[in-house]
Amino acid sequence: MVAIKTTQPVMVTGATGYVAGWIVKELLDAGLTVHAPVRDPDDRAKVDHLEALAAGSTGSIRLFKADLLEPGSYRDAMAGCEVVLHTASPFKVDVKDAQKELVDPALLGTRNILEEASRTSSVRRVVLTSSCATIYGDNADLLKTPAGVFTEDIWNTSSSLQHNPYSYSKTVAEKEAWAIARKQGRWNLVVLNPSLVVGPSLNDQPTSESFAMVKRMGDGSLRMGAPRWGFGMVDVRDLAKAHLAAAFTPAASGRHIISGHDTDLYEAARLLLPRYGSRYPIPRRVMPKWLLWLIGPMADGGLTRQAVSKNVNLPWKSDNGRGVKNLGATYRPLEVSMNDMFEQMVDRGVFTKA
Repeated sequence: MVAIKTTQPVMVTGATGYVAGWIVKELLDAGLTVHAPVRDPDDRAKVDHLEALAAGSTGSIRLFKADLLEPGSYRDAMAGCEVVLHTASPFKVDVKDAQKELVDPALLGTRNILEEASRTSSVRRVVLTSSCATIYGDNADLLKTPAGVFTEDIWNTSSSLQHNPYSYSKTVAEKEAWAIARKQGRWNLVVLNPSLVVGPSLNDQPTSESFAMVKRMGDGSLRMGAPRWGFGMVDVRDLAKAHLAAAFTPAASGRHIISGHDTDLYEAARLLLPRYGSRYPIPRRVMPKWLLWLIGPMADGGLTRQAVSKNVNLPWKSDNGRGVKNLGATYRPLEVSMNDMFEQMVDRGVFTKA
């Protein structure tokens, strides 16, 4: 456990989100005051769980009204904070206007937060929740890496507004963060690049695409099989602890891949079979690449044939050594993460038994 040597409040953007919720919990349990800028502090469905976390901890929370796209709206929330954790950024796959729905919130929001940090004299460190999507766009990119593995030295050059717009949005946002950080000398930037995040949510209505993915594993959508679409995966609770280490380890700097497991959708689904296979239509076979290529564009959310061609039956491999060495990152078994996540969805009535 990293030693926390601050009595100042810590600001967490996107505090109502999936990853941020666990970060807030870690900070509260450490006895800190969390400043949580949210779109609507009076939306009880969004903030009640945060206040409940504070009530059950030794810390405290203050809610502030703020908008990612409104310059200056984070001034009050950031005042007096030594550490800023910027997690807010939309994670969507099926979008109609990628510029408006993904790129603008990611890029302009990051610019807004970091420029405010440069105006706030108390800030000494900014932790940015980026993504492995800033390192690669498709699994096929692995073939172009120097050692056949994704590392922090690599940047995504294959994504665009038209292809993998989410990955593109995260890439331009992280590059903007580094550009702003280099223009000043008071605060330093530490970046976390997590892979696909799984595990339970603290919010009763999580909106992350991870939950949509796992829902398909249990609702019959993948009865015909799950593809060998390679991903890195990390438990949300392990990722939250990595954020605290990034925030309070004095020597921390640079980018850090936070990923516990190199796997694929089929293998991840198989981990649910021992406990849930008799009750839910968990996929038991591999979906052939040719079949997904054929039906993908007609599937819910739509999969382009380009995406299928460049990702299915292709492995995903990363080197997470920098995060382990510099931040002390640790990772629980993926079986635990997947089953905890699925169990929570069962308890919330997400599935109808087969």
